Amino acid sequence: MRIGIYGGSFNPVHSGHIHLAETAVAEFGLDRIFFVPTKISPHRSVSEYVPESDRLEMLKIVCGKNKKFNVSDFELKTNRVSYSIYTVEHFRRIFPHDELFLLVGSDMFLSFDRWYQFEKILSLVALCVVSRTEGDTDELNKKYRKLSEYGDILVSRKQPKVISSTEIRKKLRENCDLTCYLDENVVQYIRLKGLYSADNNKR
Repeated sequence: MRIGIYGGSFNPVHSGHIHLAETAVAEFGLDRIFFVPTKISPHRSVSEYVPESDRLEMLKIVCGKNKKFNVSDFELKTNRVSYSIYTVEHFRRIFPHDELFLLVGSDMFLSFDRWYQFEKILSLVALCVVSRTEGDTDELNKKYRKLSEYGDILVSRKQPKVISSTEIRKKLRENCDLTCYLDENVVQYIRLKGLYSADNNKR
């Protein structure tokens, strides 16, 4: 099988994340994708995170609607920084004979050569890149040429769906209608649990 690994904070999971995953399935022929919520991000402050159990549950709500989508709590069960190499090695042990693909947005791809053990990552998986920003084609092509010597890289040319998690959290605190960005059941879950509200100091 062709199996995708998609890590991130998913704080909360929104339509931009789903767009990236659906694009990878359609363009790169992936059979399954595992969404892997981050424990301790090497890129972002964990002070922004709502509880792990809530981020995991929101992912389960969304992924339950697509038979190719799965959720893994591998990173949440550790107490270390969630470097992608550890997750890639974990999935390689589970699926030793399958093709593995690491999904990243173009913003992460442009800094990929600064990731911890990025060369080893590319020796174990192919990289699937989906644009998340308008007008980044030239930068993507330049980075593609630089990193291709380390392994296989697949770059989608599909039009990006530009959505900011920070802006979503801000609008949630302002009690705005976000059904165009979030699954309606995720919105209900957030409201029920009081996540991202201004009075609980969670962002």
